[in-house]
Amino acid sequence: MIARVEHTAIGYDDVGPGPPVVFLHAFPLNRSMWSAQKTALSGHRRCITVDMRGFGDSAADGPHSMDRYADDVAAVLEATGAEQAAVIVGLSMGGYVAFALWRRHRDLVSALVLADTRSGDDAPETRARRHELIALARDAGVEAVADQQMIGLLGKTTRDRRPDVVRLVRSIAVSASVGGIVGGLEAMLARPDSTATLATIDVPTLVIAGEEDVLTPPKEARAMHDAISGSRLELLANAGHLSCIERPAAFNAVLTEFLREIEGAA
Repeated sequence: MIARVEHTAIGYDDVGPGPPVVFLHAFPLNRSMWSAQKTALSGHRRCITVDMRGFGDSAADGPHSMDRYADDVAAVLEATGAEQAAVIVGLSMGGYVAFALWRRHRDLVSALVLADTRSGDDAPETRARRHELIALARDAGVEAVADQQMIGLLGKTTRDRRPDVVRLVRSIAVSASVGGIVGGLEAMLARPDSTATLATIDVPTLVIAGEEDVLTPPKEARAMHDAISGSRLELLANAGHLSCIERPAAFNAVLTEFLREIEGAA
């Protein structure tokens, strides 16, 4: 499906009945990374997956920022006619968008799932790396960026034992546009530090991390968990940065349990 946001096409899927769960993807992937979650949940939950600008079926029109991505998600929710606030599930860059959505459109958020992400700003070496990837995307194209990202995106167990997952993730990454890659990197470079935002979160929150995640290691998840009152923390063994793809059954189990808990408390 396509939503029009100020003349820009934003791709999304909307399947299943019941209260909405919105899934926000990692860099440099797209909404297809949530296939296992959509399949598992859509029989009893309304699953809305969204492509950020320049990824999947979304146009790469700029400027790119976490606030702009969050506004796009809000526009998609309006386009779907969702009448209830949604559970927002964001992984990595999707987590940064979730923080922006919480700050800008709090009424749209009933609960948060923050997976393999961080609240703090980038370290200097990470910022330098993002600038290098921008230059690489412009000079050598998307495939070169995808190849550089693979070690960080997947845990060692997955890289050693799951060549099918490695191929899947690379195939999604190389489908991005150069505009999306550059825009996403610039948006991450310019994003605000969300550490102070954590104390404002007063909806049920689940924090998930792969134990082998080297981009946003478990210590980042523990720090967010400690700062968000009443939050729940789940660490997934044998998973790296893309825990929802590397350990889909485990990810779905903790997500489903969380959804049942908040439904029961409502």
